[in-house]
Amino acid sequence: MKKLWEATKKVKVNSNLYQFEKLISKKYNLNFNLNYKKILNWSIKNSPIFWDNVWDFCKVNGLKSKNKIVKSKIFYKNKFLPKYKLNFAENLLVKNNGEKAVTFISENGFREERTWKKLNNNVSKVYEFLKKIEIKKNDRIAAYLPNTIETVEAFLGTSSIGAIWSSCSPDFGVNGVIERFSQINPKVLFTADKYYYNGKEINVLERIPQILKKIKSIKYVVIINYPGKRYLNNYIKSKKVKIIRWSELSKIKSDKIKFSKFDFDKSLTILYSSGTTGKPKCICHRSGGVLLQHKKEHQLHCDIKENDNVFYFTTCGWMMWNWLISVLASKASIVLFDGSPMFKKDDLLLNIAEKEKITLFGVSAKYIDALRKSKLRLKYKYKLKKLKTICSTGSPLSNEGFKFVYNNIKKDVHLSSISGGTDIVSCFVLGNLFQPVILGQIQNKGLGLDVDIFNNKGKSIKNKKGELVCKNPFPSMPLKFWKDKNDIKFKNAYFNNFLNTWYHGDYAEVKKSGGFIIHGRSDTTLNPGGVRLGTAEIYSEIEKLIEIKESIVIGQSWDNDIRIVLFVVLNPKYELNGDLLKKIRLQIRKNASPRHVPAKIIAVEDIPRTKNGKIVELAVKNIIEGNRIRNKEALANPQVLVQYKNLKELNY
Repeated sequence: MKKLWEATKKVKVNSNLYQFEKLISKKYNLNFNLNYKKILNWSIKNSPIFWDNVWDFCKVNGLKSKNKIVKSKIFYKNKFLPKYKLNFAENLLVKNNGEKAVTFISENGFREERTWKKLNNNVSKVYEFLKKIEIKKNDRIAAYLPNTIETVEAFLGTSSIGAIWSSCSPDFGVNGVIERFSQINPKVLFTADKYYYNGKEINVLERIPQILKKIKSIKYVVIINYPGKRYLNNYIKSKKVKIIRWSELSKIKSDKIKFSKFDFDKSLTILYSSGTTGKPKCICHRSGGVLLQHKKEHQLHCDIKENDNVFYFTTCGWMMWNWLISVLASKASIVLFDGSPMFKKDDLLLNIAEKEKITLFGVSAKYIDALRKSKLRLKYKYKLKKLKTICSTGSPLSNEGFKFVYNNIKKDVHLSSISGGTDIVSCFVLGNLFQPVILGQIQNKGLGLDVDIFNNKGKSIKNKKGELVCKNPFPSMPLKFWKDKNDIKFKNAYFNNFLNTWYHGDYAEVKKSGGFIIHGRSDTTLNPGGVRLGTAEIYSEIEKLIEIKESIVIGQSWDNDIRIVLFVVLNPKYELNGDLLKKIRLQIRKNASPRHVPAKIIAVEDIPRTKNGKIVELAVKNIIEGNRIRNKEALANPQVLVQYKNLKELNY
């Protein structure tokens, strides 16, 4: 157990977490003494009271009630803060002055800012527009947009009026958009005219007629031009759909919004499962639960404070976009980036972090690994004086990734590896300032969340791999799946594995320190000889090899058993010869176990991944075993699957 970093006493006592500790200690005559485990245990044992205190401490703007919870024997039917009321947008539009609220930066360097005052004004115009076209509470609004300020304004305008927001980033193809939005029958579609990625202009408008043809519920299309660029000349013509330019909204006369207060469980947004195993599930999230959970994570776990500058590399199709936008509720500003994170220079995002004086820098584990394997000499190239926290998510951060951050980016920084997902639009396990950062571990479970590891019999285990579960209800549980009669799909997704316990689908381990290690998704675990192995253990060893750019590992059904097959994408100038094969096998054998050594190692040109950049083991497994690949539209690069089909190397 190697300690990489620990906050000083000064940092700890100046943290939001310590202020919260003092509040709870005084209120309930307790003494935590900067001990995270003590606060954690209290928050779990006193869950309804804890969430009520989070509401107060984080200064949620709303109407309170005496009732903290409506209890039910059915896990997901427990209702937190049942008669509390709030408006989500009002809680994010918490300032209205000339200070900076949002900054947008594109890959080509175009930059613009929006003050809090201007942000409020523009949101009010969206609100008035939606009111004018008679959008009502719980009507659905769809967004097919890049990560721009206008997207934030459209989202806040939607939530301010009580409509339900749902978004796809423009890198989704037409079928992917139709498959998602057609399930929820939106009345309005916000779209961009184009977007840019790696220097290439991609026309979005040319896709819209096909979308309108399939989704008859859309009555209005609002076209936003990509910032810093002229509108595309081609225009959508439709007799049944009203086409409006975003610039027309700016002419609308508007006053300060008179925010209506909605129920705590009012639907806020619909997010989508990856859809790699079938039609994407429409996951409906509640306003109060999302706001409360995000405020808790931002302020108590990430120590975000007023006027901080928060950045997360994300698209509007990933739940981390929602997480980022909610930062506004803590009176901090956010920095949006759209495009390729390594356009023209591999350290583009770090350059932005320096120039924008970023305080929290959020990226994927894959991005950190890509930086590590680049030819950049990063050894503290950037001073990053304002940077307090680096967050990593999307996949498990390897030991090498942990070391790289502290040895090359910044020594004195809180590296917070986090893990949760679209299902809860937040985290189950993440960081805190009271505990040290330990090599390879996520620091602890989130406050108020009784997260545990179960074996197949539903028994709690430590220092052993098993299923990540949550044993107590929590406010950011999904409200429902859209059009899921009798909650059948909902129950199958989360509650069919263990009695009245949330099953998350992560194969994980909890250490004596309280830290967690995520070993991959449960549905991608390997079972050679009946022994269950996590894919992350293989990936972490492969990532150490300079010869290999990326890899994907699956279990192939073979000879009445499972054998491990490893596919590798090689870095330039390297070939998969006998020496490299020997090196790979030795690396895995020595540092994981002999059982982890692949039976087959095959070089490929590319690896299938979702729009959010996650590799898709199941798609590869299905194609090599001759099964139908469902919903290729969920993939960013479905064309690469061809190279995995009918491989001779897998026939013996």
